[in-house]
Amino acid sequence: MPVKVLVVDDSALIRVLIPRLLGEDPEIRVVGTAADGAEACLKIPQLSPDVVTMDVEMPRVNGLTALKRIMRECPRPVIMLSAHTTAGARDTMESLSAGAVDFVAKPTRQADVPLMVQELAEKIKMAARVVLRKSGAAPRTPSAPAPRPGRGDVDLVVIGASTGGPVALQKVLGSWPAGFPAAVVVVQHIPVGFSQPLAEHLAKKTALPVRHAQNNDQLLPGRVLVAPAGADLVFRGSPGRCSVGLVPAPADHPKSEFHPSVDGVMTSAAETFGHRTLGVLLTGMGRDGAQGMGRIKRAGGRTIAQDKDSCVVYGMPRAAAESGVVDRVVPLSQVGPEVLYML
Repeated sequence: MPVKVLVVDDSALIRVLIPRLLGEDPEIRVVGTAADGAEACLKIPQLSPDVVTMDVEMPRVNGLTALKRIMRECPRPVIMLSAHTTAGARDTMESLSAGAVDFVAKPTRQADVPLMVQELAEKIKMAARVVLRKSGAAPRTPSAPAPRPGRGDVDLVVIGASTGGPVALQKVLGSWPAGFPAAVVVVQHIPVGFSQPLAEHLAKKTALPVRHAQNNDQLLPGRVLVAPAGADLVFRGSPGRCSVGLVPAPADHPKSEFHPSVDGVMTSAAETFGHRTLGVLLTGMGRDGAQGMGRIKRAGGRTIAQDKDSCVVYGMPRAAAESGVVDRVVPLSQVGPEVLYML
């Protein structure tokens, strides 16, 4: 059965273009459109879509307000469409926290709409498989792992994530106290222009200082650096005196390549920090990170992956686990504590 989709956007042109282009995919059927969040909330009970695409910036009832109402009254997977604006990016981060499954950046040129819709179609089919947890339901609370004394020699924690990552990251980072003893680098698959708002968002959710990484930033214990989208991040120096280097991605790189990639950052970490590295893979589509986790393991470091039940998409952690390069597979609620045990 095709995935039923409701398209919500205040632009009349977008309400014509997106359904027409999505309609070319036999696995998707657009069942209706809405011009704003208020109309969307009225149409969802009538049309019963499997997935909703929601513009972030709309008059009357914007995407964030409508999303909160949808998740409260008639929960279903929602994908946000965000403009390349500061306000749009910040509202997108808040939308992900409020329950949106993922987002797609709107193109700045009409000619690029077909490429955007192609990405949107892939995410719609992924979102249709997401099982939403009922609002107010008590979260599953697995028993905590038995305390194991850490070796006290982890200098760097590298965390990789993709779909569902912003929410997972805030839960992990938010569980760590001030004075965290290792440096942290976050690699999140995200469009260019959105990693800075992600860093600002995460800074509000944790006791640790969070910075959008810049070239030559020093790695400091207890500080989180968010890798900028559109550049490769490498480590320069040695444990105790190490900085990050940023190399712009080639302008003509294939869309399927991630810059930065989790594999690339973890590999550089293993080469620089060896057994003093801890790798963490959170929810995400694809295989990025499996090779990097392998490099960390071969260097004597430690590795943790999020489990299937707590992932939005069990892709990246699964690839690493099936490769045999993961020391511990745990629910999201235990990733933060598990890192503390391993330090």
